[in-house]
Amino acid sequence: LMNNPNDYSFDELTIGLRESFQLKITEFMVNDFARNSGDFNPLHVDSMYSKSTKFGKKICHGMLLASFFSKLIGMHLPGKNALYFSQTLNFLEPCFIGDDITIEGELLDKSMATQIITIKTSIFNNSRKCLVDGIAKVILIK
Repeated sequence: LMNNPNDYSFDELTIGLRESFQLKITEFMVNDFARNSGDFNPLHVDSMYSKSTKFGKKICHGMLLASFFSKLIGMHLPGKNALYFSQTLNFLEPCFIGDDITIEGELLDKSMATQIITIKTSIFNNSRKCLVDGIAKVILIK
């Protein structure tokens, strides 16, 4: 468990810099997210219902996946001095319980004037299919 965030300064951040981490999606995570968000859509929590859909089984909430971008920004890239400004999201493919996923960030741009950095954010499954992507804008507060 990483409890100490990276501590990139604005000057240390170079275009093309990448950070990533991996995790496994568990049923506990999905059920916990349903409780915390109030989203009990049967696609996510009802095995019988989800079997009848085109997915054939329960799928992970897209916003649960997107929430891991918070760890990417707050702990990895840039880490300690990060203040989220905005995030776009494209939900491209379903994620299933038991999937191993990789959350990745790549620094695309940095503005001296605003101290805002732009990061391409992506989540991939084991087959390297992109599940979610988007663009994060992050203010460095120090």
